[in-house]
Amino acid sequence: MSNRAIDPEGLVWSRVSPRHVTVVLLSTLFGTLFWTAALGWPAVLAATGVWPAAPQALLLLPPALAVTLGTVSALLAPRRVRAIGYAERGEDLLVRRGLLYQRVLVIPYGRMQYVDVSVSPLQRTFGLATVKLHTAAVGSHAEIPGVDHAEASRLRERLTARGQALLAGL
Repeated sequence: MSNRAIDPEGLVWSRVSPRHVTVVLLSTLFGTLFWTAALGWPAVLAATGVWPAAPQALLLLPPALAVTLGTVSALLAPRRVRAIGYAERGEDLLVRRGLLYQRVLVIPYGRMQYVDVSVSPLQRTFGLATVKLHTAAVGSHAEIPGVDHAEASRLRERLTARGQALLAGL
């Protein structure tokens, strides 16, 4: 479904790698396991008699909430990844993301200060990287996660060259 306020007419979005879904799902799984364990230890201690007696349902509520939120996040992960995209135009780069709240950032090449490519251990396993674009304005940086290594290198070089060319013209 296209949104005219978000999608300029005739613009073709480049999407991130489908392998990024696996990275997001694994990150969600690790986070859910961590929070379930962190929030569930009082229930374990109460069951063993170490913790003072308390209603078991109250002690199980926080870890159950962590599992529920993790499950919802995992179910939405494929759609969230498909919503991420970027488009290179003549004088700017557009970056989009979001399901419920859709967002498009327009970053003029001449305003870019630097382009950062980072790779987490999980991304490295799947051959992916994150391209981060920084501008002089506070809070106006954008990132494109889940980009193949070769595409991340190409973007870094191309965006840096375009930024330098447009900055030199000022």
